[in-house]
Amino acid sequence: MGVVETECPRNGPQVGVLAVVWRDGEVLLARRKNPPQAGAWGFPGGGVHWGEGLAEAAERELMEETGVHARAVHLLPPLEQVSKEEDGAPNAHWILVPVACAYESGEPTAADDALDAGWFDPESLPQPICQGLDRVVGETMPSIGGIVF
Repeated sequence: MGVVETECPRNGPQVGVLAVVWRDGEVLLARRKNPPQAGAWGFPGGGVHWGEGLAEAAERELMEETGVHARAVHLLPPLEQVSKEEDGAPNAHWILVPVACAYESGEPTAADDALDAGWFDPESLPQPICQGLDRVVGETMPSIGGIVF
């Protein structure tokens, strides 16, 4: 059996961060403007710039997308997202690192590549949600012994 070659337009997966912020029992989510998963609700986040640390990227993306200030305190287990065309060819490959952040100030206002943003009760999340969001919410929910920050 021969090796199947696929073109990789970016020389490998892209690395992104997700800012996970809780306040008063609610989690901050943003509705995505751009693919992949455009229109779905997820954590504010995006690509890590060359030379930028994961914590710094999470704080920057959070501020750019929502206007909320928070301090990155803990890296969580990564998520992997591979989007494919109808023929099965990959069109996006991301390694996403959720970063637990301690809320400092600000009220969410959609900006940059977010269509909307707000605080949500984990028991009634808006739909549709991004792949992996439910896992991260469950792992970090303060009321069930999640990460304390």
